[in-house]
Amino acid sequence: MANIREIARLAGVSVSTVSRVLNNHPYVTPDKREAVMKTIRELDYSPNINAVHLSRGKTNMVGVVLPTINHPYFSELLEGIAEAAIKHNIQLVIFQTGYNLEKEFEALEQLRGHLIDGAIIASRAIPYDSLLKYKDAGPIVLCEDSDQDEFPSISIQHVAAFNLGLEYLLSNGHERIAICLGRLEGTNSKKRQKAYEEMMKMIGQKVHKEWIIGKCLLIQDGKKVVNRFLKMKEKPTAFLVGNDQVAAGIITEAKKQGLNVPEDLAVLSFDNHPISGILGITTIDIPTKQLGTDAFNAFIKRTGDGKYAKKVTLPFKLVQRQSV
Repeated sequence: MANIREIARLAGVSVSTVSRVLNNHPYVTPDKREAVMKTIRELDYSPNINAVHLSRGKTNMVGVVLPTINHPYFSELLEGIAEAAIKHNIQLVIFQTGYNLEKEFEALEQLRGHLIDGAIIASRAIPYDSLLKYKDAGPIVLCEDSDQDEFPSISIQHVAAFNLGLEYLLSNGHERIAICLGRLEGTNSKKRQKAYEEMMKMIGQKVHKEWIIGKCLLIQDGKKVVNRFLKMKEKPTAFLVGNDQVAAGIITEAKKQGLNVPEDLAVLSFDNHPISGILGITTIDIPTKQLGTDAFNAFIKRTGDGKYAKKVTLPFKLVQRQSV
């Protein structure tokens, strides 16, 4: 099998020149670069990628840890990361975990083993104490409204955003408000629950446990919410929903069941994805793609001069439509 010494001999250049070409070093004359590349093609040479990574001290790959790519929020977040990564000639390694702890640990172990240069965690099930053990393994960026300062975090202010939604519903005459969230035990979901409970206590409204609904991520979950709503003895007049997909499911199923939105049931959600515009859903716009871009930039700064913001918060805004 060919090696770089043989390539150097046949191309009539030094071994160091071959190495610079393989590592895409800029200081190689065009004629020498072409001679090396021509010889590589003729010999059908393929470099040992592990050896190349070892010599560089980095892989030019970053891991992205997310529960699923089959959801507009995570796919848009990933798009922001990917576009920024292309500009820096860095490849992405996707860890689709389904919130499986073993798969999340697998990504972190690859970071510890220097198989990737960093990890961007879009959403996690792993406890913070466990994550902290990988602090020195390499750059880790969190896409969450985080109160810690060990890792860079990129997010909107979830408490403020959730309060904006609650206040808008209250201003439209709704005090009996239910909420639909993804993972009730998630970092951002816990903040939203706390904001909700505090607001309900402030207006003297009882907190109904059955009005706090988890495992709401997809359109079909919204349909299930309506079926639960119809069986409730004490019914809310409005739903504050964690994402547009679930809100779309609620609205389409409510209409099938003969309910009028917003007269019988008001709906306010988050994200401002295209489906919310199509169905006239009042929603809180989150700059998800920008979250991804900023998360990647935090990784780059973490690996560069070390000057990076520990916590970045992006703006959000209410988009008024017809569902409230």
